[in-house]
Amino acid sequence: MYIKVILGIVFLLVLTIGGAGFYITKGLNSGKDMSINHIDTSKLKNGVYEGKYDGGRWSNKVSVVLEDSKITKINVVESVLVEKPEVTRELIKNVIEKQDTVVDAVSGATVTSKAYLKAIENALSK
Repeated sequence: MYIKVILGIVFLLVLTIGGAGFYITKGLNSGKDMSINHIDTSKLKNGVYEGKYDGGRWSNKVSVVLEDSKITKINVVESVLVEKPEVTRELIKNVIEKQDTVVDAVSGATVTSKAYLKAIENALSK
């Protein structure tokens, strides 16, 4: 009797840990290998553009404000990630300074960076 209970508990633990591992890594490889393309805002009208990226736990949605063909502000509208505000701030600052999504990923947050960059690119390439 006790062996069945213990085996049941062990089975549930393995299932839980396996599921958590699957969730944590879902989208990791595709995120690392994702290419980010240059954007051209010169032909876009002033306004707010929304874009999203669906990539497992890296899914996010952003809004990008354009004024005089320049990116002036980027807001994170939705994010599955537990935000790392310093990563997001640095990345957004780099995109606004360069006026492009082809910027260096934040060290230690490559997939997170690429997920946000792809959402920004998607917003401005509709």
